[in-house]
Amino acid sequence: RLKQLLYSHGEPAGIGVDLILHLSKSKFLEKINAPFVCIADSKLLESRAKILGLKLKFIELQQLEKALQNKAGIVQFIKIADCKDPSPGKLNPNNAKYVIKNLNFGIKEASKNKKIGLVTGPIQKSNIMDGGFAGFQGHTEWIQKKTKSSNVVMLLSSKKIKVALATTHIPLTEVTKNIQKAKLIKIIKILHSDLKNKLGIKDPKITVLGLNPHAGENGKIGEEEIRKINPAVKACRDMGINASYAISADTAFNKKKLKETDAYLAMYHDQALPVLKAMSFGEAINITLGTSIVRTSVDHGTALDVAGKLKPNLGSIKEAIKAAEVQLQ
Repeated sequence: RLKQLLYSHGEPAGIGVDLILHLSKSKFLEKINAPFVCIADSKLLESRAKILGLKLKFIELQQLEKALQNKAGIVQFIKIADCKDPSPGKLNPNNAKYVIKNLNFGIKEASKNKKIGLVTGPIQKSNIMDGGFAGFQGHTEWIQKKTKSSNVVMLLSSKKIKVALATTHIPLTEVTKNIQKAKLIKIIKILHSDLKNKLGIKDPKITVLGLNPHAGENGKIGEEEIRKINPAVKACRDMGINASYAISADTAFNKKKLKETDAYLAMYHDQALPVLKAMSFGEAINITLGTSIVRTSVDHGTALDVAGKLKPNLGSIKEAIKAAEVQLQ
């Protein structure tokens, strides 16, 4: 069976749908050998194409095996659920079940078949929670649960920089207790292994950031580095993993350090992502490591103010599709 890419477009009111409609008008997908199939309701695709003034042909598949090679002007899709409200720009919690059903279908198909990769568009977490999924934290955590993966790692990647996160979407007050030696060892091992096996980096060099200012300054500004982070790094170095001891985040991104680093491990979400987004916004992607499936995503949000109006920046979705195709076995 051929390789295949599935696209779960995320929040219907956002630009996830617009991205794929605009992309399908271009010749970009023709260069992607894996057939690209959108998981979507035809009602949403057709109404959004009309609003955007895009003339496209929609082909509904009953089975994924029937997918054809990608052609400009054609959108192949498979319908899993009804989209309750296809209107752009306005959140409706009644769409939450639709978003989750589409995502679950993509995860299930990619879990069953190693030749299928999943690309995801942006979601609005608050809207999914309001729609009945109270514990929903985000794509990464949901994929971890659905694939029964013991540990997953969120990696944000661009041509200029790669950043993995030790903690993801949690309040800053909870970060410290979530930084634990055993968990960090698992994260560094996954990062090292997937940089090699999924991203083809032969001998990955990982730069580990401290949690505290100046990486704790020998315990004067916090002891997490001494008690948790550096012991975890030592255990990984003893296994032959090229990871640095905790360094201060304020000097970790200078030109010299960037050149010497294949991936950074940040202790919390906003410690390194502002740097990545300043350097690569619109070209970065999100890759889930440590799971049995290939999953990539855009690095931006739903952009409700733009949905159904302006042509969105297609840089991130293009990179996400290319990265997913490369990772397929």
